[in-house]
Amino acid sequence: MLSTLSAQEFVAKWRRAALKERSAAQEHFIDVCRLVGHPTPAEEDPSGQAFAFEAGASKQRGGQGWADVWKRGYFAWEYKGRHADLDAAYQQLLQYRESLMNPPLLIVSDMERIVVHTNFTNTVKRVVWIELDDLLRPEGLAQLRAMFFEPTAFRAPQTTEQVTEEAASEFARMAELLRKSGADPQAAAHFAIRLLFCLFAEDIGLLPIGLFTRRVKRTQKRPAAFGGQLRQLFGAMTSGGWFGADEIIANATIRITSGRGLTVEVL
Repeated sequence: MLSTLSAQEFVAKWRRAALKERSAAQEHFIDVCRLVGHPTPAEEDPSGQAFAFEAGASKQRGGQGWADVWKRGYFAWEYKGRHADLDAAYQQLLQYRESLMNPPLLIVSDMERIVVHTNFTNTVKRVVWIELDDLLRPEGLAQLRAMFFEPTAFRAPQTTEQVTEEAASEFARMAELLRKSGADPQAAAHFAIRLLFCLFAEDIGLLPIGLFTRRVKRTQKRPAAFGGQLRQLFGAMTSGGWFGADEIIANATIRITSGRGLTVEVL
């Protein structure tokens, strides 16, 4: 019979834990297993062929790496210490994913947060954040269980083509509204391109995970606040600097080529 851990016990333990990554990672994952009622790697797969800690993986750019946890057909999981850069952890998993048979979920955690990046073919990427307190609610606990038992629950319902078409329609509608409000057509087009680039930069890691999307959600009913946030963000992206608690590196430029679309140059 599997050992179990309640959500209250899990949250209380990991809220006060101050262990470093190396000391905490495997114990945290074992506690996650206990919380969702799933065998640990050694219990389910003593051979380590399909579910293991420290799964060896060849990097896409050459060399050897190790995913902290891997479950074939489900996820690859990378840990960092508290308040560390989870973007860096995600970039590590991107290097490992092909060697690990492209698991549908790429998960990063610092013990306070668990962030799920979907890796399904021909579907829109989703990023799901689960904080410690979320695990005290049925929805948060259900998301955690789905990682182990039903990873397809994270699959976006739309294909990339459908979302691209919808996004193009929405951007065209926004540009039209800006023109009707008196904005210069060229300025409106430039503004739309900058918004599009922010979304693109967030997806590929030029911006911290979720930074732009969270700002849009938090200010969607406060246009003046949204405008102020955008000016600060665009300034940081142009010259580098801090945007709130996040450091933005000025490492990309945007240009239009031959009127056929967006070209991004990473410097």
